[in-house]
Amino acid sequence: MSNQYKLINIGFGNIVLANRIVALVSNDSAPIKRIIQEAREKGMLIDATYGRRTRAVIITDSGYIVLSSIHPETVANRIVSKENGEPPGGYPGSSEPEHFLAEEDAAEKDPIQKDPIQKDLIQKDPIQKDPIQKDKTEND
Repeated sequence: MSNQYKLINIGFGNIVLANRIVALVSNDSAPIKRIIQEAREKGMLIDATYGRRTRAVIITDSGYIVLSSIHPETVANRIVSKENGEPPGGYPGSSEPEHFLAEEDAAEKDPIQKDPIQKDLIQKDPIQKDPIQKDKTEND
């Protein structure tokens, strides 16, 4: 057995030992929600979401349940890249932006942020003044 600890960032600087993870699941199903509630009642729940929406539920070999606000796929990719000695991020050679949570939370609040085409249009085209107002100011 290796004496190395494989530490995985689960968001907001929170770290778990990859060697202790038994399961990494989404919290969408009723059985997972039941597991979360039971862990909360037993005092075995660690909420690392900082008040954000729970996206991943990490089940450890010691019975602790850890809630994370990043997607299970992201955590899994971090584990795989750590084991393969690749740079952190979703895929080999990629880097994951630190601001991805802010973008996801903004997308939940603002429907325009959900549509990448509209988001690109807004970023590329600055808001122009109304041509009628522009003519009025020039004539004054």
